[in-house]
Amino acid sequence: MKAIFYLASAAAAALPSTDAFVAPARRIAPISTSSQTPPSSSSSSSSSSSPSPLSSHHVGGQAPFSSRTIASSARRRAALAASAAADLTPTSSDECDVLVLGSGPAARAIATLLASSSSESGASSPPSFDVLLADANYDRRWIPNYGVWQDEWQSVRDLYSSFDQPLGDRCIDRLWGVTDCFFGGSFDIPVEQRMRLDRPYCRVDRDALRRTLSPEGEVEAENAGEGGARYRVTRANHVSAASAVNIYSPAGSMVHDESGTTALLKSKDGEVTRVRAKLVVDCTGHESRIVLKDDRIKSAPPGFQIAYGLLARVDGSAAPDEEFAGPYFKEAMTLFDYRTDHFPEGSDELARAEKAPTFMYAMPLEGDRIFFEETSLVARPALSFRECKERCMTRLEHLGIEVLEVEEEEYCYIPMGGPLPAKDQRVVGFGGAAAMVHPSTGYHLCRAMMGAGSAARAIREELSSAEWNPDRAAARAYDAVWSPSNIAQRNFAVFGGEFLMKQDVEGLRGFFDGFFKLPLELWGGFLAGWPGLPNNENHEVWWARLKFGLMFVSKLPLQVAADMTASIAAYSITEGVPLPQSVTPLLGLPDGYEYKEKAKAVGDVAAKAEARRMIEESKVEDLVPVDFEEKTSA
Repeated sequence: MKAIFYLASAAAAALPSTDAFVAPARRIAPISTSSQTPPSSSSSSSSSSSPSPLSSHHVGGQAPFSSRTIASSARRRAALAASAAADLTPTSSDECDVLVLGSGPAARAIATLLASSSSESGASSPPSFDVLLADANYDRRWIPNYGVWQDEWQSVRDLYSSFDQPLGDRCIDRLWGVTDCFFGGSFDIPVEQRMRLDRPYCRVDRDALRRTLSPEGEVEAENAGEGGARYRVTRANHVSAASAVNIYSPAGSMVHDESGTTALLKSKDGEVTRVRAKLVVDCTGHESRIVLKDDRIKSAPPGFQIAYGLLARVDGSAAPDEEFAGPYFKEAMTLFDYRTDHFPEGSDELARAEKAPTFMYAMPLEGDRIFFEETSLVARPALSFRECKERCMTRLEHLGIEVLEVEEEEYCYIPMGGPLPAKDQRVVGFGGAAAMVHPSTGYHLCRAMMGAGSAARAIREELSSAEWNPDRAAARAYDAVWSPSNIAQRNFAVFGGEFLMKQDVEGLRGFFDGFFKLPLELWGGFLAGWPGLPNNENHEVWWARLKFGLMFVSKLPLQVAADMTASIAAYSITEGVPLPQSVTPLLGLPDGYEYKEKAKAVGDVAAKAEARRMIEESKVEDLVPVDFEEKTSA
C-alpha cells in the first residue's frame, strides 16, 4: 500500500525525488566565486536584532548585558550571516525570457504555452521565447486524481491546439456517460434515491498529461504528442521570501530592475544558479512565499477542502449485480453521496457527520478497481484527515463494499477563496498562487489550463513589444487572469463558498438537490466558472448572475431558501460591496490589475519656472532652491 500526501494548491511543491536525472545543461556559464559579493541574509533584519542600550538595572529578573555579551552576540550574527551568504554564492548563471517556478499542472501549462512556436495568427515567422521552468522536484509523479467534465476538457484541448500544443486522447483514461448524486435523508427525499445528471465526466490520466506538458528528453514519451513542450528545465528552487511587495529576503536572492529580474535558484545538492529573466511567473501554490495576497481589501480567509481517497480493488464476486459496487453504478461517476445512514442513530459519529458533513466521491475504473474519496467540500477550520478516513471506511463497510487491496491513498488539501494577489507585484502569480481555485467547488485544473492561454498571450505580446516594460507585462498578465469582470464573478462564488461552510448536512442536501434541478447550462457554468469554459456566459455578467441566483433560490427547499436570503443580507452588511457589486450595474466593477504608468513628480512646472526667472532677476537673491532647479533627464 502506498500512502501519498499532496497539496493540491501547491502541486509543484512535492517531496524530494530519489530518481531524478539531470538534463543536459544549456546556456549555463560558470561563475568565479572569488569575484562575487555574496548576498547577506541579515541586512534586512539587522536593525531589529540590534541590542538595546545598556542599562544598569535588571529587567524582568535578568542580568544586564555586558559589552562582552554584546560583542559575542554580534560575532555570532556575523558568523551566521557569512554562513548564509556562502550558501547562496552562485556557481553558474543562466538567462531566459520567462522564469516559471514550479512544475505542477499550472506551471507546465503556462510554460508550454509561453514557449510555443505558434503565433496563433498564422504568421510565417512566429516569435520564439526562451522559457525556463525551475523545480528541484521536477521528476516527481503528479499525485491527485483529476476529474473534469468532458465538454470543459474539449474546450481546453481546443485552446492548446490553437497554440500548436495538442493534448492527445490518451490524456483521458476513463469516460463516464452520466454522473450520479445521492442527497437522500432530508426534505422527503428517499435515502436510496439517485439523481442522474446527463453530463459526461472524465478522469485525467495524470501521467499522460504530465508527459504531454513536458519537453522532449525530460520524460519518456509513451504516446504520440507527448514530450512536445519547448521550455527548458532546471532542477532547482528559488530561495526567496517576500517581506513586502517586491522586497525579498535573503537580501539579493531576488532583485527587480527596470528591465527584468535576477533570481537565485538552489538545487538539492546545494548548487546555486543566478538566473536573469525578463519576467518571473510563480506557480508554487496557494501558500507561495513570493506572491503576497492583497491585505488592503477586506477579504475572508480561505476555507479548505480536505479529502481522504483510496484507489482500491474491491470484491465483486458477491455483488448481486456486477454492474454495481454497492449503490454505485460502474458506468457512472458518483459526484456526491451526502447520505449519513451508515452511522447508528443517535451516535456521536452521526452527530459529527451532520454538523460537519462529508460526501463520497467514486470513480469506477476498469474491472473492480475504484477510486473512492471522502470529502469535506469546504470548511474553516479544516476537517481532520483522520475523520475523513474513518468515515470513508465506515461508509464502504455499510454499503457492503469489501476492499481487497489498497493501491494508493490520497490526502487532499485545497485552500479555497481568500484574498487575491496584491497589486503592483513584479512576480506574476499563477494557479494556486493567484487564488485561481474555484472558491465554492474546489475545481482548478480546467480553470488553470484555460487561464494559461490568456496569461500566455498577454506575456507573449509584451515580450514581442519594441518597448519592453516588465511592470506593464506583469500587470497585463494579472489582468488577463483577474479582469474586473472575472473578479466580480469570483466575488459571487466566494459568497457561495461562505454559505456552504455554514451548512449542516441537511442544508447541503437541500442546496445541491435544488442546484442540480436548474437547467444544465446554469449549474454547469457555475461549477468551474472560467472565461472560455462551456456555459460561462451564464455567469460572467451581472444580470446573468442575478438571473441564476433568483432561479436557484426558487428551486431550494423553503428552509434553505430562507437561510440563503438571510445570509445574502448579512454578508452584504458585514463584507460590504463585493456581493452586491457582482449582481448590479450600480456599483461598477471591482478594481482590476490594469497597468497604470506611474506619474512623474514634476509639480507645477510653470510656477517653478516663474520662481527661477524672478530669482535670476532679483537683486537680493542669487541662489535657486533645489526644488526650483530645472530638471534634466539622466
